Amino acid sequence: MSSIFVFDAYGTLFDVHAAISRFREQAGPDADRMSEIWRGKQLEYTWTLTLAGHYVEFWTLTERALDFALARVPSVDKALKPKLLEAYFKLDAFPDARAALRALKAKGCKTGILSNGSPKMLKGAVDAANIGGDLDAVLSVDVLKMFKPRPEVYRLVTDHYKCTAGDVTFVSSNRWDVMGAVSCGFRGIWVNRGKMPDEYLDFSPQKTLGDLSGLAQPQ
Repeated sequence: MSSIFVFDAYGTLFDVHAAISRFREQAGPDADRMSEIWRGKQLEYTWTLTLAGHYVEFWTLTERALDFALARVPSVDKALKPKLLEAYFKLDAFPDARAALRALKAKGCKTGILSNGSPKMLKGAVDAANIGGDLDAVLSVDVLKMFKPRPEVYRLVTDHYKCTAGDVTFVSSNRWDVMGAVSCGFRGIWVNRGKMPDEYLDFSPQKTLGDLSGLAQPQ
């Protein structure tokens, strides 16, 4: 088992749909559809802007994506916007996240986050989840002004830990993110919470898990 475990934040440690979960009753029957559009558009903005050579902070993209989702799903009251943004800033961690991090730390592993999130966003989520003490580093793409899956982003990990790519296990619920990490030489673990079909077969993860509970087991 490698000694360095680096996690994607949103969707892997933090539940990106937790914001709508807190206001599902107020949002109505199309709440989940709105949340899916919100997340999808948020990611789309990161990819298209990076491909075009531009950068806008992740929090701004999160708000713009919410505006788009609310426009696409008019049954959800637009007055919920400030509450949804506040909830997104302090997303719930998945129940297995803290236990997995602490189990890895107990084994002597180093742990960290590599995320598209801005430093302020990541601090808000980490503090709300009370997992700061279980992390050795929280790395944001903001220092590079470009988003994953650019190779330069994953090199933030090897630069920080002063290690080789082969020393790192990268854990993400986003299959495209695992692809980016594997293509840079990391050992990839895909946390397939949604039981999605596999993609990017040329860049396979070393292991696929249903959640984080088995992460500290020998790989």
